[in-house]
Amino acid sequence: MSVEETKQARHKARQQKVKQEVDARVAAATEEKGLLLIITGNGKGKSTSGFGTIARAVGHGLNCAVAQFIKGTWDNGERNLLEKLGVEFQVMATGFTWETQNKQADIDAAQVVWQECKRMLQDEHLDVILFDELTYMVSYGYVELDEVIEALNNRPKMQSVIITGRGAHRSLIEIADTVSEVKNIKHAFESGVKALKGVDW
Repeated sequence: MSVEETKQARHKARQQKVKQEVDARVAAATEEKGLLLIITGNGKGKSTSGFGTIARAVGHGLNCAVAQFIKGTWDNGERNLLEKLGVEFQVMATGFTWETQNKQADIDAAQVVWQECKRMLQDEHLDVILFDELTYMVSYGYVELDEVIEALNNRPKMQSVIITGRGAHRSLIEIADTVSEVKNIKHAFESGVKALKGVDW
């Protein structure tokens, strides 16, 4: 057997072993339920990832809804697309807290959207829901952590929920099925580059 043939044989043996391990893990995953996914961290792309999952679900014919906290009234590319495809949006629409500078108004606006979130979490016809930037509302105390956990735990069995935002509370992380942390390595804005429509927002 030549050196090249030996390399190919070793490669094939390694790949067969990997396949056996993956097949075994797939076979062992028998539970079916909706997932709670949390996308947190200080890097850019958390909302983008959440919306990507919503787009994927819509592409598979699933019913989806989105609640956005903190976002302002500016043009929203994801909403422009997804509402046309039947995705419900509930938007806090007050902008960032440093823009409103009115804590009570922010709390009131957050509570209005949160009531819609609770409705969504009781709707068995909704397959996938995105709660964009909900972590901030919990951190600020605008929405009660215990109330969020209770609503998540009592949702329909096959309903999946995605929560995005920095600083996800450890209690949310504990009940989540999948948690991803987006790390900030470099950001154009830090170099004075203006946010680009269609890429950054």
